[in-house]
Amino acid sequence: MDRFFIAYDQACKEKGYEVDWFFSNSEVHSFYKNLKVFVSEGIAAEKQFLEYSKDLMRYDIVITHFVALCTPFFQKLKNEREAYIIAVDHNPRPLNGLPIKKKLRNKIKGVLYSKYIDCFVGVSKYTVSCILEDYGSHLRRKTLLVYNGIKTSLYEERKSENFGKMIVASHLRESKGIQDLIEAVNLLPEENKVYLKIDIYGEGPMQMELERKVELYDLENQITFKGSSSELPNLLQEYSFLLQPTYMECFSLSILESLAANVPVITTPVGGNPEIIKEGENGFIFKAGHIQTLSSIIDKVLQKQYKIDKKVNLLIKEQFSLERMVEEHIKLLPCT
Repeated sequence: MDRFFIAYDQACKEKGYEVDWFFSNSEVHSFYKNLKVFVSEGIAAEKQFLEYSKDLMRYDIVITHFVALCTPFFQKLKNEREAYIIAVDHNPRPLNGLPIKKKLRNKIKGVLYSKYIDCFVGVSKYTVSCILEDYGSHLRRKTLLVYNGIKTSLYEERKSENFGKMIVASHLRESKGIQDLIEAVNLLPEENKVYLKIDIYGEGPMQMELERKVELYDLENQITFKGSSSELPNLLQEYSFLLQPTYMECFSLSILESLAANVPVITTPVGGNPEIIKEGENGFIFKAGHIQTLSSIIDKVLQKQYKIDKKVNLLIKEQFSLERMVEEHIKLLPCT
């Protein structure tokens, strides 16, 4: 989202808006040098914002990202500032849905606090449906869809087959399903394993556990942990497929990035994934947690029974660009 924030800030300023940014537990680095950023010190960004803006100024428009919806924060915001409030929902939901108690709490919060939010934004059709299911169908008239987008020009296009080379770009936590991928690779026939090379880019709390599993199954020749890298836009072109065995997703930027590099995707039908990935056209889909199915797909790719020969980056350039995302978010502002 970093590039979106910068591009959006510039677009707002061109429209005559002054923009302040409030980040929670985030380091201000040179990437944000042209943004007016306030970083919270050990408190939530919402609380910092309320304290900072109480006596200094009244904001005409307040936009929230990665903030829980329908909470007392929005009531305070509306009552104290009379701002036009836009709440953008980036939050994935659990594979098997929310617990009953949380569902009931969300319904109640929807009744109590949704009236203080002027516009709800889902970043996928899946997210829009979740907002309506979680907080009430009465929000339909003020809930809009604006897809996430990426700066497509950054991604070098894959031009060769790169047979057997696959990539994972993911935070290493349980919900991303990397443990399933390791199990799936272990199930491959030995004669096909030799053709497979998977590089995993990312860090997270499960890294040591995943590394131990790779060692346990003697898969060091197939799976390598590469850590985090800022060079992914250039590296993606070196691979034949992106692997994303995730259990939870809202709208995956990793999928957009992979397709922008003309690299098809093997993933699960969670969140907004089916809104981008079409079976056999730009990727392959398997049910989350179905290790044997994932193993079978990888095996068929290695046997060249599953192939995707056509370019898969045109859709991303046309419909999921950063420029289009910024334009659609600017349209949400009143009086634009």
